[in-house]
Amino acid sequence: MNQGNLTNKVNTTHNHRHRSITGPSSFALFLPEVREFLQNKDFFLVKDLLKKIHSIDLAEGWTKLTPQEKLLIFRLLSSRRAVEIFEDLRFEEQSYLLNNLDNQEMVSVVNEMAPDERVRLFKDLSPKTVKKLFTVMKKEAVDDVRKLMTFKEGLAGSIMTTDFVELKKNMTARQAVLRIQETYKAGQIPNIYSIHVVDDDHKLIGGLSLQMLISAPSDILVKDIMSDVDFIKMDCHMLKEDVAKQFTRYDLLDAPVVDDTNQLLGIITIDDVVDLINKEATKEIYELGKMGSKGGEEIRYATATVKELVKRRAPWLVFLLIFDFLTGTVLKNFEHSLGTVVALSFFIPMLLDTGGNAGAQTSITIIRGLATGDVTVKNVWRIARLEISTSLLMGALVGVVAFLRALLLQKDLFLGLVVGSTMSLIVLLAIATGVCLPLLSKKLGLDPAVLAGPITTSIVDVAGLIIYFNIAKAFIPTLNH
Repeated sequence: MNQGNLTNKVNTTHNHRHRSITGPSSFALFLPEVREFLQNKDFFLVKDLLKKIHSIDLAEGWTKLTPQEKLLIFRLLSSRRAVEIFEDLRFEEQSYLLNNLDNQEMVSVVNEMAPDERVRLFKDLSPKTVKKLFTVMKKEAVDDVRKLMTFKEGLAGSIMTTDFVELKKNMTARQAVLRIQETYKAGQIPNIYSIHVVDDDHKLIGGLSLQMLISAPSDILVKDIMSDVDFIKMDCHMLKEDVAKQFTRYDLLDAPVVDDTNQLLGIITIDDVVDLINKEATKEIYELGKMGSKGGEEIRYATATVKELVKRRAPWLVFLLIFDFLTGTVLKNFEHSLGTVVALSFFIPMLLDTGGNAGAQTSITIIRGLATGDVTVKNVWRIARLEISTSLLMGALVGVVAFLRALLLQKDLFLGLVVGSTMSLIVLLAIATGVCLPLLSKKLGLDPAVLAGPITTSIVDVAGLIIYFNIAKAFIPTLNH
């Protein structure tokens, strides 16, 4: 098997969690009929109607139901649909069902959940609820949850699934296909892209794509068509961000996860990596806007509340407001200068806005580079030199433009020199801040996005005003009286 067999791009439909949704939710269109049938207790009609609604649409519209409707509809779902929809619900909705359906109803759903989805749920449940579920779940499901919960959040082991097939190298292709069929129940086969081969000690020795296995002669041995997977296997202690980089680099659909002894522990599939990338992107966007990121949980206006929006936005807004008090303090200290040369105030917005823009441009570029691996400890000095050279050229460019603007507006050479030189220095300061803050936060183990954007702008605002008025004193003698 060649490398491409394991690394072909996705050309099949993703599982139910990641199908694309366009247009209005079909659930909203059917909701009046669903309610009418429920009211008339026409449960067979409700079941038929629910079959026409995609699982993801039903999960998206779940909050539109009343508490009683949620319980009734969930009980009318087939076992497979119930699992699909339950996995897609928000944790609050999952908790409601767990607390209001009887044990037998919920344990059948929990037992059939994908291992990675199940452990994600259990990490958020209270210890009391976990203990209650453990008493009624299958032993193998309980053991699986306990095993996966030993991995810290943020590591490859925390996003892997143990739902996979092991093959032996001396199996024939026909025996391998039969093993897959025996492992999974009809209609419950997960996304399978690659199959992995282990020795008698469960140590990973190779892999092959499902396409290769199906198309191979039935009597050929697995060892003759398998390939090396050393370059795509993931250590269970690898950071999730590094997993995403490996998937991107090698165009993987899935990858095996091993421990320190090379034993196969599980697999990571592309759908989980897409989830991870989306959450990381959401997290960084919210942090750049200085909102609580909640681990990348997306704010959805269909379910958002005023309390949630205030909780995620207010803390940073208040902090930045307090930080910006320094701007007023600086202006007060230079009140005499503003009163003597009123024209100085005309250019403050232009100077500070340009500085904030320059800092944001740089910090976003650095943060993106840190996320993709383009910025590393090894090349940080090269990047610093590149940005310093850029800042000198950009500072000179915008400084000249600002000088000309001030000169044309006020017909005052000294005021033009003050504005132009200040603009150059503020851009230098902004770019330096935009480089240093993300790198410093990375060095300290913090998220670089936390110290970017508005914080960079606030620092540039305060320092820029100080630079502006001190340069004005140097160029305009009347300000020193």
